[in-house]
Amino acid sequence: MGEGGERPVVANWSAIPSETVRPGVSRKAFGTDEVLLVMNEIEPVMQPGPHSHEGFDQIACIISGEAVYHVGDDAHRVGPGSLLLIPAGVTHWIEPVGDQTVENLDVFAPARSDLAHLVEWMGAASDQPVPDS
Repeated sequence: MGEGGERPVVANWSAIPSETVRPGVSRKAFGTDEVLLVMNEIEPVMQPGPHSHEGFDQIACIISGEAVYHVGDDAHRVGPGSLLLIPAGVTHWIEPVGDQTVENLDVFAPARSDLAHLVEWMGAASDQPVPDS
């Protein structure tokens, strides 16, 4: 998706195609090359995956479920409505608490180029008529 001249795209998270990252973790996305929303679904049985991202900050918002979100040397108990700012280059990971799936919405601006494939579905969606609200 590029700049300007694009048609609006209206979608619902439940209809967006997802990919499996590793057992217990899946993700789907909505956005452009300027901003990207990534919805992560994290099952209680997942294996933690500590990682970091160079060159950009990340904002995480917990939509549902409860977890411990590790950012650097700090562990934060989070639940619905919790927001975290994860600075570029800082190691982070999430661990679900309990038996509920955690829905974690990440915001990346500019969008992560390594996740551009997650929004390829939007090219076809922009060809469809946008429903009236």
